[in-house]
Amino acid sequence: MELVTRSAEETRQVGRLLGQEAQAGDLVLLSGPLGVGKTCFVQGLAQGLGVEEPVRSPTFVLVTEHQGRLRLYHVDLYRVDDPREALDLGLDEYVEGDGVCAVEWAEKATPVFPRQHLWVQMEYRGQEGRLLLLRATGTRAERWLEDLTRRWEGAEAEVSGGS
Repeated sequence: MELVTRSAEETRQVGRLLGQEAQAGDLVLLSGPLGVGKTCFVQGLAQGLGVEEPVRSPTFVLVTEHQGRLRLYHVDLYRVDDPREALDLGLDEYVEGDGVCAVEWAEKATPVFPRQHLWVQMEYRGQEGRLLLLRATGTRAERWLEDLTRRWEGAEAEVSGGS
């Protein structure tokens, strides 16, 4: 699935729609250049999960936890140089935990992630905004992405004055 978001709020909206339908064990892997909107996406995911506290990039602490209807584990691997470092953080416990896990800079530890996940590659598109390329791997992630597709198309129709 490809989406173009034209603002930080639209990027949050995509995350929010996912968060509203998230289930325990869901994993979102985010990649893209610095400042492209990965944290905005996770902020939306948190809103969809009912997290009320502010969500900031955990670059210096590497992992933050937020409680909503499900626990959100927000991981930032920016400072990780080797996938083994991610394992040393106990990343497998968060990924296989009882909540939803969102990992920024996921490309730094690709080998450690389970097969079941939603990958979000974000790219700058100049004046157009940001391109989000979403790829689901595994049955649960595929259903989650199908649901997002329906809900995003409905949200866009509302904004543009459609039915």
